[in-house]
Amino acid sequence: MFNEKRRPVALILLDGWGISDSTVGNAVALAHTPYYDEICARFPRTELAASGEYVGLANGTAGSAEAGHLNIGAGRVVQTEVTRIARAVRNGEFENNPVLQPAIANAAAVGKPLHLIGLLSDGGIHSSPENLYTLLRMAKRAGVREVFIHGILDGRDVPPRTADIYIEALEIKMADIGIGTIATLCGRFFGMDSGENWERTARAFTMLIHAEGERAFDARTAIRNSFLRGIADEFIAPIVLEKDTGVPVATIADGDLVIFFNHRADTMRQLARSLAVPEIGQAMTKPTIDAICLTEYDHSFNLPVAFMPETEGSVLGQVLAGNQIANYRVAGTDRFPHVTSFFNGGADATIYECGAHVELPTGHHRDSEPEMESFKIADRVLQHVKSGETGVFVVNFSAAAIAAETGSLERTIEAVQYVDTCLGGVVEKIQEAGGISVVTASHASCEQMIDANGKPNRFTTLNPVPLHIVDDQAKHVGLMNGGSLCDVAPTILGMLGVEKPGNMTGIDLRVI
Repeated sequence: MFNEKRRPVALILLDGWGISDSTVGNAVALAHTPYYDEICARFPRTELAASGEYVGLANGTAGSAEAGHLNIGAGRVVQTEVTRIARAVRNGEFENNPVLQPAIANAAAVGKPLHLIGLLSDGGIHSSPENLYTLLRMAKRAGVREVFIHGILDGRDVPPRTADIYIEALEIKMADIGIGTIATLCGRFFGMDSGENWERTARAFTMLIHAEGERAFDARTAIRNSFLRGIADEFIAPIVLEKDTGVPVATIADGDLVIFFNHRADTMRQLARSLAVPEIGQAMTKPTIDAICLTEYDHSFNLPVAFMPETEGSVLGQVLAGNQIANYRVAGTDRFPHVTSFFNGGADATIYECGAHVELPTGHHRDSEPEMESFKIADRVLQHVKSGETGVFVVNFSAAAIAAETGSLERTIEAVQYVDTCLGGVVEKIQEAGGISVVTASHASCEQMIDANGKPNRFTTLNPVPLHIVDDQAKHVGLMNGGSLCDVAPTILGMLGVEKPGNMTGIDLRVI
């Protein structure tokens, strides 16, 4: 039984809420945030490093929601799958991977083509060009007859209207390596849907299997024609490249080897399932293919995985559960995996939660409304606290960060103000219940909407994020400087009087 006498604790994560001394393009500073301003004025605060080596990324790499939640939940610096795979590329382990290398060698031996499917972008969130180039080199070295690239176009993690530049870079690299042909293209709206919009995934499926889509002889020209029609990278409809009039470069057929080279799972899961996972009663006829996922997209798929996940143990959720402290996860639809699987160190989504709640999709595109379910999230927390439930509430407000991804300063300011209102409501209710609110962010992005050249910036930054402790019963508590996201979990455990596990290397930042 959970200890109902403990004070409730709310860990409130304001995604994108970074710190910058400049007010230029700073949505947090320019927004009207009376509730956040009151927290800053009345309660202890400090800054936390949220990028680069402090969150398990390469030095100088901007933070991300995924890395941030992973490190917050683990209470230690966790090497992300991105850095693990990048290290394998550098030291040669990638080319000798025991899953990839034999499969590619077998394709060469039996004369079957290799199909590579993934995002053509250097944004680093979902894929890496170096992983794709390494696979091309492996295929060339093994003597694979043909390699076909089925590229998914970005425009979200990188500037819009740049897909043609990435295609040109790929074509140069394929010529240099001596193998590879672009066979199909489509925007990530179709190829990387993660919201159960299967009609979008079906468009990508029929492009890959049945060569359905706009026909073209040149990839760059086809993309630029889409730009001229006002269609940005991520929304470009399926394009099928032809080698002769009416003859597609390639389709995926029985016996072919397919490698999905995205390292992030959630946005590749639907496409991989549609192509490679047999299903009873399926409406679409699928070819029988050999498929490999670069990382584990879904354990139930039973597909070969090149880089299996390294699950972190003794994470915050596990420690809380072991001490009979209830912990709830509340987030919007898009970010629910961040407060479950990422926050749990890669473990199954609900393994350490007493209660986990996800909001239903709104039916709109993810950045169409700045509030992005924020009021529903706040209301769900208020309901729990009002009913007398205690424990730890992990609450994620992602609206500001999602608005920042659009590049619109005005929309981001509006989203920040919505989040501020919701923050005020949750903090007030926690205070009424005699509890504590810990306010921080998984990464920074809203505070630098204009870059150093005066151009719109829609990406995450290297800036720190805030940490606030709102506790009416701790008037003389301060917070140390020099911390990072991995110190959040040990600080919460310290508040609860729970000893942190030995492998939780972050520290309690409170100064009492």
